[in-house]
Amino acid sequence: MTKPKILLARAVFPAIIESLSTRFDVATNQTDQVLTKSELIARLQGVDGALTTGSERIDSDLLVACPQLKVVANMAVGYNNFDLPAMTERGVQGTNTPDVLTDTTADFGFALMMATARRLTESEHFLRRGEWTKWRYDMFTGSDIHGATLGILGMGRIGQGIASRGAHGFGMEVIYHNRTRLDPATEARCRASYVSKAELLQRADHLVLVLPYSAESHHAIGAAELAQMKPTATLTNIARGGIVDDVALAAALKARTIAGAGLDVFEGEPAVLPDLLTLPNVVLTPHIASASGPTRMAMARLAADNLVSFFTEGRVLTPVNTVTSIVR
Repeated sequence: MTKPKILLARAVFPAIIESLSTRFDVATNQTDQVLTKSELIARLQGVDGALTTGSERIDSDLLVACPQLKVVANMAVGYNNFDLPAMTERGVQGTNTPDVLTDTTADFGFALMMATARRLTESEHFLRRGEWTKWRYDMFTGSDIHGATLGILGMGRIGQGIASRGAHGFGMEVIYHNRTRLDPATEARCRASYVSKAELLQRADHLVLVLPYSAESHHAIGAAELAQMKPTATLTNIARGGIVDDVALAAALKARTIAGAGLDVFEGEPAVLPDLLTLPNVVLTPHIASASGPTRMAMARLAADNLVSFFTEGRVLTPVNTVTSIVR
């Protein structure tokens, strides 16, 4: 029997390639070249399934050009690179990797928030430039985490993990806003109180963004929202680029409308708005919130397991769409 053919669109752990090769005809990209749309379409000719990352856009044009494609497994919890209506219409199953990165990402989000509040990057650069010559009472004074008000916009698994770390570990008052309010038991476990978005912006000492990207959440934080925040507040984004209007954020940071920002994601990444690179009161990281060795391996394994399950059992473990009809 001919093995199904799959494409691993980006570099992945050799152990994953070895495992998949026992079941599939595997095409790899271990040079980790980010494929253009035309290159991706060319590589997907005759391919039944693909393992992708956020850099591979699966849209209607690609699906029409790749009629054999049946399943795409994203090695990420987010899937805004998927045109889900188009995939569903053409009977292409999409999957993601939820749960396995929750704690690692919550850890990182909290670390990025703390680095921003305590001005770690700014002070490290000062030291490395050889400018530290004496102690001073107000040198790099930042804001406290313990006892502060933690605001969370987007209260899914990762948001709940951050809330628990703040409430249980640092005695923070936790407030949140979500499209749907959590049930009372989950609120009690997280020690979190539901508030309106306006109240969240106005009260939070440290605002963390953990909401999924969509057309509705595009620029959920713009100039108007930043103007509602405290001038002493910080903003941390570990969600997706595009949720924050980076131009408005750079202007607010420059004007000290807010005290600082910690950013792991950006509009148009890997490009970063040049103004953000010049500001001292922003901590910048290259989309690495889930980047621990065990977690990245777990993400890759879950993506691979979704491909295996699809072709051996006719179902997937973590679907992001429901395929009811196949149009070829």
